[in-house]
Amino acid sequence: MTTPISSSVPASATPTLAGGGDGGLRKAAEAFEAVILRQLMASMRQAKLGDDIFGSSATDNFREMADARTADSLAAMRQFGIADMVERQFRGRVGGPGSGLAGGLGGGVQ
Repeated sequence: MTTPISSSVPASATPTLAGGGDGGLRKAAEAFEAVILRQLMASMRQAKLGDDIFGSSATDNFREMADARTADSLAAMRQFGIADMVERQFRGRVGGPGSGLAGGLGGGVQ
């Protein structure tokens, strides 16, 4: 006989909804901040005033990878506050700890 998959999964393997798993929401908020910072850095790179003497597609690729790594590092430092606002807003929507700010932005946007 075969058993259903859902009954063979231990209860500890199921994810919790923002109550016990603080790391998942925090990582997602930091990843979102990193995406915003990557877009900001890409816009700044496009606004260059002159042509690059040594410019090539390989240089552009490595510069993009370096910018992505820099954006990830900046997001991990949490100095811009984007990740904090996103985390606060989603915690308020699911009723997790630290949700006393009525959803973070805009007084609890529905």
